[in-house]
Amino acid sequence: MSTALSEPVDRVGKGWTASLSLANVAIWVGWYGPLQILLARQAEDFAPGTGMSKETLLAWVTGVGAVVSLAANPFFGALSDRTTARWGRRSPWIVAGAAGGALSLLVLAGAGGLWVMTLGWCLVQLTLNAAFAAVTAAVPDRVPRLQRGAVGGWIGAAQILGAVVGTGLATAAGGIAAGYAACAVFTLAGVLPYVLRHRDLTLAATDRPAWSWRSFARGFWIGPRRHPDFAWAWLTRFLINLSNALVILYLLYYLRDRLHHDDPEQGVLILTAVDSVALLATVVVGGIWSDRVGRRKPFVRWSGVLMALATALLAGWQTWPSAIVVAALLGVGLGVFMSVDFALMTDVLPKASDRGKDLGVINVANALPQVAAPALAAPIVTHLGGYRVLYGVAAVVGLAGAVLVGRIRGVE
Repeated sequence: MSTALSEPVDRVGKGWTASLSLANVAIWVGWYGPLQILLARQAEDFAPGTGMSKETLLAWVTGVGAVVSLAANPFFGALSDRTTARWGRRSPWIVAGAAGGALSLLVLAGAGGLWVMTLGWCLVQLTLNAAFAAVTAAVPDRVPRLQRGAVGGWIGAAQILGAVVGTGLATAAGGIAAGYAACAVFTLAGVLPYVLRHRDLTLAATDRPAWSWRSFARGFWIGPRRHPDFAWAWLTRFLINLSNALVILYLLYYLRDRLHHDDPEQGVLILTAVDSVALLATVVVGGIWSDRVGRRKPFVRWSGVLMALATALLAGWQTWPSAIVVAALLGVGLGVFMSVDFALMTDVLPKASDRGKDLGVINVANALPQVAAPALAAPIVTHLGGYRVLYGVAAVVGLAGAVLVGRIRGVE
């Protein structure tokens, strides 16, 4: 059997973890620079004449892109599982995905209307998900179980750092096109240290299953009855991510239209920074603590409860100071959740030969909220009570996710 299919036993070093974390930062920069600032600014520019509000236009664009992400992540994860290139089964997809993502961001930079904007964002989702699926699968390929909380913590830190860097680049570049170009350069450059410095595990051709379209397609369905822990873990992640997506989606508009903040773009950057500092203070610590005590579920449960309570606070206390407090609380909860939930996900994977595909299915729980959040948020904000109701709904959804983690039986 190929070493690529063996359960890892040797601990990974700091250099490997740092390089993989930087690759994650690069991919998240490619996503968050547009999501936090650039797409919202383009929606404002393109909305007049379309018959849609800027909120609705942004919801459509991000929703369509999320649909692409839903299919792309498990698809490319499955392809990387079957890749027998001498450079490994993950690295070729990391390089190709990052390069394609950079080019797609440049398409967005040149967008002159709604349709090119939508096409560019769909291409970004397609290509960066190819890279992300491969980067994520590298963890169960190389990291032993009792180190995955710590590594998951660094990867979680990379996500929020990517949000900060992406938001910072989009804000500081001086314009929409320049913001996209800056994110594109960072996205491609950031993955190079990992693929150049660390040799990937290779899959022997004899260990690659025979090709069949039917078996390939059927492999994406992981039956809840056969793998109940996988199903409950997926649902937990989906609900908590949906709650977080409902909070983030209209943050720029919330500051501008509800709180009447003097500089809403700077406000987004400040809240992102507060959230990031709090997250960075807990994300690695939470993962290491979980590794040491050998438990996952209590960390996931109580971090989800904290985030739900913080979101409820945002619904009831709508001021700029409250937004800062909520950002800090969400950061604390999200830090613990991201690191430990990632380790929990790797603990419930059904088969070593399908790690990339199965993690891709799990990552659908990250992408699907991007589809569901605009569908829920747009009518709530415009017709069903505004931001107070939106954040109340988000709190209930997040609390449900925190409670359901108790249904996972096979993990302590």
